[in-house]
Amino acid sequence: MEKLVALIPLFPALGFLCITFLGKNMSKTAVGTLATAMVGISFVLASLVFSTQLHEGHATMVKVFDWIHVGTFKVDISFIVDPLSSLYILFITGVGSLIHLYSIGYMHEDEGFNRFMSYLNLFVFFMLLLVLGDNLLLLFVGWEGVGVCSFMLIGFWYKDHANNDAAKKAFVINRIGDLGLLLAMTLIFIQCGSLNYNDLMISGGDIASLGKWTTLAAILLFIGAMGKSAQFPLHTWLPDAMAGPTPVSALIHAATMVTAGIYLVARFSDLFAMSEMASQVVTWAGVITAVMGASIALTQNDIKKVLAYSTVSQLGFMFAALGMGAYSIAVFHVVTHAFFKALLFLGSGSVIHAMGGEQDIRRMGGLKNHMSITYWTFLIGTIAIAGIFPFAGFFSKDQILAHAMENNLTVFVLLMLAAAGTAFYMFRMFYLTFHGKFRGTHEQEHHLHESPATMTTPLIVLAIASTIGGFIGFPHAIGESLHVHHWLDHFLSGTVVAAHSHLDATAEIILALVAMGVAGGMIYFAYNTYVSRGINALEDEEINSGLHKLLLKKYGFDELYDNIIRKPIDYIASGLHHWVEDKALMNIVDGSGSSVKGIARLLQGLQNGQIITYLLAMIGGLIALLFLI
Repeated sequence: MEKLVALIPLFPALGFLCITFLGKNMSKTAVGTLATAMVGISFVLASLVFSTQLHEGHATMVKVFDWIHVGTFKVDISFIVDPLSSLYILFITGVGSLIHLYSIGYMHEDEGFNRFMSYLNLFVFFMLLLVLGDNLLLLFVGWEGVGVCSFMLIGFWYKDHANNDAAKKAFVINRIGDLGLLLAMTLIFIQCGSLNYNDLMISGGDIASLGKWTTLAAILLFIGAMGKSAQFPLHTWLPDAMAGPTPVSALIHAATMVTAGIYLVARFSDLFAMSEMASQVVTWAGVITAVMGASIALTQNDIKKVLAYSTVSQLGFMFAALGMGAYSIAVFHVVTHAFFKALLFLGSGSVIHAMGGEQDIRRMGGLKNHMSITYWTFLIGTIAIAGIFPFAGFFSKDQILAHAMENNLTVFVLLMLAAAGTAFYMFRMFYLTFHGKFRGTHEQEHHLHESPATMTTPLIVLAIASTIGGFIGFPHAIGESLHVHHWLDHFLSGTVVAAHSHLDATAEIILALVAMGVAGGMIYFAYNTYVSRGINALEDEEINSGLHKLLLKKYGFDELYDNIIRKPIDYIASGLHHWVEDKALMNIVDGSGSSVKGIARLLQGLQNGQIITYLLAMIGGLIALLFLI
């Protein structure tokens, strides 16, 4: 198994190198096939490693080679294979290979196809490095690597200046979170003497020696997670990141990179479990993010922006679960979310592809008659995220709500509101896109068609996963009464801190019925608004409520950051440029040059070219020297 583990990240790296250096001599079909095959091979190897973990279930360290050995500081290129990392690499490579296959059809006509596929391979390599690394330093290498790949992929269509701005915004905001992670690593090494997971956490490791620094270390780690996973207040980069091609949105901003923060907190569940304050910070940041993302999504008309704010909201659910100690449930929602959100993003890409690049849902409508596969798979994804039984989202979201009801009633109510909003805005988007009359141009209507098999096949596979994927985490009490255990919770029990629900079967059933009743009511409300009453789109300018305007402005966070951060920095920089650079430094530089030139003018009279002057100067000098002697 050790050799297999080392090969898992190797194949995507080889794919990147081959396409980068040999891609010019290869056809687009060959490049797409190679890139997909590299991730597909990694998926097969990850499946073998995962199956081994199913039987063994304990952590194994796989050393590849020595890396940094300086004094007492020793960090190697080595991987950790345990239930958490094996689960992550399974869905990273599985969903990743489907997105690579989808990209062959979606990006085939793009002039930068080879570059795009190489970036996707490089991203998968760094993501695998992040979750497989057995120490914080190697995790940080992967962490920064996926950040760089995200920057390149968001700004992939770099000829559009807005895309470059979105890429820079994502990069800068992520650096804020990364600073928190760096400080956490420094603090942990100073106090514990190691960055290796084996030393820190396994078998009651050194993480307990943090003592009074426990809360600070946990919060700093969470700041790192906030940046990558777009949590309030570092959430503003994710919606703008939709400027990248749709497969990028599916791979990076739905299924993999944004879940790196959940992985980090789950990996250090021992640390967070020791700090009540840090856990509360995580919980409330998650709750605020969940409610805020859901509320903003209600007013969005760009199909990808709706899904982007949906992702922000769902990540909030995951962090709320982490803060309440339900680490395995948070990871469970990561898995189900990877299925249905990747499906929804790829489905939106299929719609955009058919619409000739149009993304405004107010200019769509009636697409179900032209795109049957996209329609039915998109419907499955929408039902799954709404939390309707028996689809995947029902199981994971319901268990987060159950833990919230046990821990904090206010948290439960707020998350229930976010869940209700999710059902409404998702079906609002669904009905406006696929039902009613077509509202686009005649040219768009003439070209409406179903996507090619390279794009619809991943949709079908992800739709199946979104349908049955939730059964890996059957609710505890209901499962016990039916003699079905919570498989994922049991599988992760040796890796993350366990947190079981104490609700009985009756309470769980009532909660499930209430949650589905609320979701069903929102679905009916959306249907009644946009289908039965024939309201195909609500024009923003017709709605004058202050709340609606606030949601359209996304609570004004971009304007707030612009006013309190960017403008003051620009003002200070402008002042320094004018007074320090232009006035002070330039005067010093110019003054130095002027002084030299003035002295030169005075001395140039001595160099007049007349020999008699030079002889008189020599005689005068000799006479002066004699007098001095």
